[in-house]
This record gives sequence, structure tokens and C-alpha cells, in this order.
Amino acid sequence: MKLRPELLPPSVPAERLRELSAAIERIGDLVLGGRRAEAAAAIAAFNERTGHTYRAADFAEYEGWRSLEEFAREAARPAWPRVPDLTRDEAVELVRRVRVCGPDTEYYLRLLSASLPHPGIGDLVFHPPAGVGDSAEAVVDAALAYRPIAL
Repeated sequence: MKLRPELLPPSVPAERLRELSAAIERIGDLVLGGRRAEAAAAIAAFNERTGHTYRAADFAEYEGWRSLEEFAREAARPAWPRVPDLTRDEAVELVRRVRVCGPDTEYYLRLLSASLPHPGIGDLVFHPPAGVGDSAEAVVDAALAYRPIAL
């Protein structure tokens, strides 16, 4: 299924990727070097510039599960992209794209998290509970059916 433009990850200019990559490496060095005050200030400035809420561990440990370029690309894109009029069919396609585990997986997962009511959409996508079914359609139906418990 072809997705409408507002559902596609925004492209990131190479210069922006280089700038963010350099900042990520610098912050990682500060964190790993034990320079807490400088690291905290740099992380706060980075989060202010990107709209994300990264912590020190994100900079110190990113290499264990993603590349520097992937981290920079994520930071350059909106933290919680939300499309309020997301259709069921579009959500199904996004689940399929998340399950492919390509370079835009994190973006699509964040889009689903911000646009669907289920608080654990990542777990639902990758580990659907018994009775939900494994298809993308079943996952989306379960996410759309979720209602928070009133306290």
C-alpha cells in the first residue's frame, strides 16, 4: 500500500546528519568520560534542539543496537509524529513496515505509538498476546479496541 506523504519519514539532509552525529559522539565522550555536568548540559541542549528526551545512557550505549547514522536520523525526525486521521488500513501498513525492521522502523513505531490508543504498541506488534492473532490486521484491531481503565 502506498502511504500518503504525511505518514512517510521526513528526509534528513546529509549536513544535518553530520551535525547531529558529531553532537552524539561528543556527548557520548562526555558521558563515558564521567564529565556529568558537561554531559547533562549538552544533553539538555541536544534535546531542546531535537524535541526528544534522550538520557545519558542513550549516548553511551547506542552502538549496542543501532548505528550512529540511525541515531542521528532518529534525532533529526519528530520525536512523536502524530497523524490524527490515521486510517485502519494505514495503521495496518505501518505495522507491516515496522515488522520488516528496515531503516525507518523506529519512525513508523513512534508514529503508531503517537497515533493509536494502545500504550504498548511495540509489544503488541512484535509479541501479540494469545487470542489477538499475529496478522497486522489483528494487531491494529487490538490497538484500536484498547480502552484505558478508569480509575
